Amino acid sequence: MEIIEVRGGRTLAGSIAPPAAKNSVLPLLAATLLCGEPCRLHGVPRLTDVDTSLAILTAAGARAARCGRDIVTRPVTLLSGDIPPRLAGAMRSSVFYLAPLLVRAGQVRLPVPGGCRLGPRPVDIHLDGLAAMGARVELAADAVILRRSGRLHGADFTLRLPSVGATETLLMAASCAEGTTVLRGAACEPEVEDLAGFLTACGARITGAGTPVIVIQGRAGGLDGCSYTPLPDRITATTYAAAVAMAGGDITIRRCCPATFSTFLDFLRATGCDVQTGVSSVRIRRDRRVPLQGGQELFAAAWPGFATDAAPLAAAVLLTAQGPSRIYDGLFQNRFACAAGFRALGAQAQDNGRELTIQGDARLTGTVVTAPDLRGGAALVIAALAAEGKTCILDEGHIRRGYQALPDELASLGAGCRMA
Repeated sequence: MEIIEVRGGRTLAGSIAPPAAKNSVLPLLAATLLCGEPCRLHGVPRLTDVDTSLAILTAAGARAARCGRDIVTRPVTLLSGDIPPRLAGAMRSSVFYLAPLLVRAGQVRLPVPGGCRLGPRPVDIHLDGLAAMGARVELAADAVILRRSGRLHGADFTLRLPSVGATETLLMAASCAEGTTVLRGAACEPEVEDLAGFLTACGARITGAGTPVIVIQGRAGGLDGCSYTPLPDRITATTYAAAVAMAGGDITIRRCCPATFSTFLDFLRATGCDVQTGVSSVRIRRDRRVPLQGGQELFAAAWPGFATDAAPLAAAVLLTAQGPSRIYDGLFQNRFACAAGFRALGAQAQDNGRELTIQGDARLTGTVVTAPDLRGGAALVIAALAAEGKTCILDEGHIRRGYQALPDELASLGAGCRMA
């Protein structure tokens, strides 16, 4: 059990840059299996989910290792399609290995994926799309099994909802399938564009990434390798922004395009924060003597809507704001498990499935709380920045799945935050 200790009441100042995006790095690592030449991913943070991905690659027979701040993968001839249950159960993103291992090994067995307990997260769109490309799908009690005879073929497939994971799975499969694939109703998130950028750099032919219709011309013989820098982590940047909104101060977030988290920046402006954007930087200022403005109605949805990962962070900001607010998450049924921690700190926050209502005007007091999941745990850290006294966040390792060293990063800006 890890313990993050936060002493509230300190304003933040300085500048900071987010690392490569976790939500890009994980599918990119899986996609390197499609490449017949070495790949290098630059600036990959040391996250437990990245470590799990490297373990899955190794278990499949691939060669992958850290080289300073980069990760280098090298091709091998034979791969195993059996993903160990303990690795599949460690993170939801193990689902990204369905398509690459099906293409390379001819079959893949994926035990039930793990990750944060955010409610039902079915993989039916992944499976329906792969079946449309010629995969044979078997559903066992504790695993999904896919097989193919011959090469996958192109398909015209419509996603029943814009799932980021399914879009990325089908992008990988289609890049090496025979013929043309058209994905309709595709997710448009920046991370989808980033995967398409990587695959294109490796020789794939993809048009329309970032729009609801993506066209992929399959390439025989697999892909080449490349050296690639994943996009900066917009959710980590959002976390820094939430921190200064909660604690007060003046910080600059560098090397991150403001357009990738503009909905959160617009939210901060509505609360009264001063937000100034440049081409690849954001300056955020908040005078702690001036109360934040509540009365916010937020709806988390697919891109370009308010990011679901940002919803708990926005909730933390609104705890002490003047007036009641409401946040609804249209994607996950259990997004606001952090509400119990908010209440322990002294806030009036009530979660009801997808909806969180916040009374506002809270006077927060340090206590002991438990991180329920990745973003909910980060939200409790952010809330503690405005609490009187010391808060201890107990964490089973959720936060390190998505943040390399969140306490150290916040401490570099002046927060009273450390690993206890």
